Amino acid sequence: MEKPENRIALFFEKFANKTTQLAGSSGAFTVALLTIIIWLATGPIFHYSDTWQLIINTGTTIITFLMVFLIQKSQNKDGMAMQLKLNELIAASQRASNRLVDVESLTEQELRTLSQYYATLADVSSKATNIHESHSIEEAIDDTKEKLEFERQEDQKKAQKEQSTVNHQNRKES
Repeated sequence: MEKPENRIALFFEKFANKTTQLAGSSGAFTVALLTIIIWLATGPIFHYSDTWQLIINTGTTIITFLMVFLIQKSQNKDGMAMQLKLNELIAASQRASNRLVDVESLTEQELRTLSQYYATLADVSSKATNIHESHSIEEAIDDTKEKLEFERQEDQKKAQKEQSTVNHQNRKES
């Protein structure tokens, strides 16, 4: 079962994506333009009062305040996705893969995980003797699995050695 904070984060992610799409549409621009025209047309009715000006100022300030955060979230995600796409093109320069064509639809956590695999791929590539050799994300995943297995085995050896030392000391004391 999903944790409540994960559901909230996923809801916000979907809400932010949909709102960003709507806010950048022709319809949203038309609504904003009509709002300004109606506000201007009502100026003479309200004698261009302070309240009349306050209404448009308050509305635009609130919308601008919220949109700043929404735009920044969208930019952060798009920037990360663009970097991953560039990584993929570099990693597979002879036969560029299309696996990242729709990377923008991934969640931020999925993008971070993919980014970690590309960091591993960079390590694999830096150790290659042939600079023209192409490597894949699958190699990075396999390399990560090998490293984790090696670390697990090393930890087991260390634990066995420590246990052996404790057993030896206990025998000495007896």
